[in-house]
Amino acid sequence: MADLSDPKEVSEHLSEVQIVDVREQYEFDAGRIDGAVHIPLNPLMGGAGDDLLDKDKPVVVVCRSGNRSELGMLMLKARGYEAHNLEGGMEAWEHQKLPFATPDGAPGRVA
Repeated sequence: MADLSDPKEVSEHLSEVQIVDVREQYEFDAGRIDGAVHIPLNPLMGGAGDDLLDKDKPVVVVCRSGNRSELGMLMLKARGYEAHNLEGGMEAWEHQKLPFATPDGAPGRVA
């Protein structure tokens, strides 16, 4: 399997993973990876998300820079998921010119 902490490799395997975006609503609305599930970090840490995620499919957790998603990844691992932290977060995703958009399809930006 690909290195699921590397933005480029994750972008090439989107159909094989679940993306969990742990940023705040305004950040998610500014630009998100196609197909990402939005579960802000605080609710995730409180146990949210099990109704949205499949334990049989790897999860890649993303935030702006990779710090919040590290906590989210650890929480999901503790709950039995194969979880990975997207190194560098959306900043690295944007830097590598990988596609992301707003919910209405406009080009995304990292908030």
